[in-house]
Amino acid sequence: MTITQPDLSVFTTLESEVRSYCRSWPTVFDRAQGSHLHDEDGHDYLDFFAGAGSLNYGHNNPVLKRALIDYLEHDGVTNGLDMSTTAKRAFLEFFQNTILRPRELPYKVMFPGPTGTNAVEAALKLARKVKGRETIVSFTNAFHGMSLGSLAVTGNAFKRAGAGIPLVHTTRMPFDHYLDDRTPDFLWFEQLLDDSGSGLDQPAAVIVETIQGEGGINVASPQWLRALAQLCEQHDMLLIVDDIQMGCGRTGAFFSFEEAGITPDIVTVSKSISGYGLPMSLCLFRPELDVWEPGEHNGTFRGNNPAFVTAAAALNAYWTDDKLEQQTLAHARTIEAALRDTAAHHSGSAYRGRGMVWGLELPHPEHAGRAARRAFQLGLLIETSGAHDEVIKLLPPLTITTDELDRGLRIAQRAVYETA
Repeated sequence: MTITQPDLSVFTTLESEVRSYCRSWPTVFDRAQGSHLHDEDGHDYLDFFAGAGSLNYGHNNPVLKRALIDYLEHDGVTNGLDMSTTAKRAFLEFFQNTILRPRELPYKVMFPGPTGTNAVEAALKLARKVKGRETIVSFTNAFHGMSLGSLAVTGNAFKRAGAGIPLVHTTRMPFDHYLDDRTPDFLWFEQLLDDSGSGLDQPAAVIVETIQGEGGINVASPQWLRALAQLCEQHDMLLIVDDIQMGCGRTGAFFSFEEAGITPDIVTVSKSISGYGLPMSLCLFRPELDVWEPGEHNGTFRGNNPAFVTAAAALNAYWTDDKLEQQTLAHARTIEAALRDTAAHHSGSAYRGRGMVWGLELPHPEHAGRAARRAFQLGLLIETSGAHDEVIKLLPPLTITTDELDRGLRIAQRAVYETA
């Protein structure tokens, strides 16, 4: 693909230096549909980024777009804060009947604000309020958001440094496989909990991702998650699952923890819950934990009604049967086979993932960066993740076609080979 030099002057002179993704993909995007993005010069890019997981159903999904247009043309409420609206009622009814009841999940639903970090902040605040304790346990290489509470339970040193103040009242424990399986799971954690001289204050909660996306596609086994849930129950700690990037079908089932057969006390959901890339997040929790006073946690944009509309449409279109889940699992086998072949030709590399989130870890971090840049030149958007950006991260829309998936995987393989 021949890419002409786009006019980026207004971005480079006026927009903050904090911008990041645009540096990896130096073009000006104009249109998007399904699994494709198009820049203003007419170049087509397959999207294996999917809005960092906020576009599980693809760009401008026609079913969701129709529902949104109809709602706006009807002059539906746009921002309702926490007022009762027809759009919110429809979403809550669909969510209860399509997601919660079939899975026998007892959760109350809280709308904490527009983004994932809002949901995490609410979860941490609620856990501390319920238990009357300050300490939260999180895990190595975790990522939970960029506001102060979420950063405190995030592992990445670069992101944590941006806080500018000490990040306190948290304790880090090793994630699954962090110690290369040399040490039994939770041996250190249990020792600290059982020893009154350990210096570990009794935690209010543990927060965990079932798959660490930003941390390098680190996959917790079902056995590890079940053991963690049991440990929380034994030691009177709430279990919070951060399902912001891995939920909404990314791993196959709607919630990523379903495979493990656990029921977390609190679950955070965002990114693809709106279905359309519109800001929306949920904090779900057991009814007995609903100890909030009215207005004790709020936010102006927690009532994004257009997002409720597209969210309800997504649930109705994709979660009344198991077709999408089965397609995701079939695509997973295709991705795994491609990565297995690629890893076999690159000594020291490894691949891992579930559903439609996969990573290829390369032995030299700069190789992953070179491959991602080459993929862009070839018409594919992929990002890197991991503590040293050593992992090529594949996060295509769940609705991608088989032909599109095959084409994107071939481009990714070519980019790895050509930049070795």
